[in-house]
Amino acid sequence: MRATFSRRTMLQLTAFAPALRPLMAQPAVPTTPKSVVSLVKGDSRRKNIAAALAQIDSQIQPVLKTKKYAVIKVNNVSTTNQLASSHVDAIHGILDYLAPRFKGQVVVAESSAGDTLQGYEEFGYQAAVKDHRSQNVKLIDLNREKTYKTIPLIDYDLHVVSTRLAARLFDPDAFVICACMTKTHNVVVGSLSIKNMALGAPLHSAPGDGRWNDKRKTHNGLRQTHYNIFLSAQALKPYFGAAVIDGYEGMEGNGPNSGTPVPQRIAIASTDFVSADRVALEAMGINPEWPGYLRYCAEFGVGQYDMKNIELRGEAIASVQRKYQLHPDIERQLQWMGPMLELPTKMG
Repeated sequence: MRATFSRRTMLQLTAFAPALRPLMAQPAVPTTPKSVVSLVKGDSRRKNIAAALAQIDSQIQPVLKTKKYAVIKVNNVSTTNQLASSHVDAIHGILDYLAPRFKGQVVVAESSAGDTLQGYEEFGYQAAVKDHRSQNVKLIDLNREKTYKTIPLIDYDLHVVSTRLAARLFDPDAFVICACMTKTHNVVVGSLSIKNMALGAPLHSAPGDGRWNDKRKTHNGLRQTHYNIFLSAQALKPYFGAAVIDGYEGMEGNGPNSGTPVPQRIAIASTDFVSADRVALEAMGINPEWPGYLRYCAEFGVGQYDMKNIELRGEAIASVQRKYQLHPDIERQLQWMGPMLELPTKMG
């Protein structure tokens, strides 16, 4: 059953909307220039991914040629559920695109919530390494690598907390490619490229190193999670290379880990991660006003979110659009748009 909204909830959200619109109309920093996003539909996941990247090759090449190696940041929120995790054919597609264009090493990297190496084995990533020997592909667990950069996030009580993010994703010598999927989410409405980078960057302890988990410092409240994703994306943005969103088989309902499949057969790519996510939301039939973290990213220059300033190459959105069923908690998720009643009113 698709999510429905009570009359009271819709009236409340309608009341909040006018106060929020000026933020979108008058960003706090200069708007980013027009962005290019490719949208491909086809019967092969691997070919779709390679074709989506090829359509924006002119955007990628000027930066790619200055880098020493490439990082494919996969999205393995689960190490056992393939639908929730980056498919090996998506990795093949990225490597197919890179093969004639880039001669440096390629690193597949992730900081899974569980054991990253277990996911690599479960999903057959070693096959991609063997099939692309000439590209010197290496699989890395960012948790076991143990190098990090600290940034400030906020906890549930709005106190600042120091959070360890994988240093490799801040390497100026790396061209970072985000390989994620179209998925609904249980807190922030949708999980796409910005969410993959922001939640895949925090580290947790490697086996044998005690127990600590900095991913929990991002997920610690409804509004706090949106804001923390924005803070992480803002820190990572100078190192973004290209976003590749695999919608060959998306996830709806109880995402990002336990939803059901949506056979959509698309791929999206852009060097602007925010623009890629906006096009993905349109293709999923999700209101772009609802993911707060993406609105924050747009307002503060992480990327372009206005469809009038996005050049779309390939398929028309209307020709591929599927209405994804949202998470059952969608009404509660949208409360980030309203006043924070759990704190005292302004004082002094």
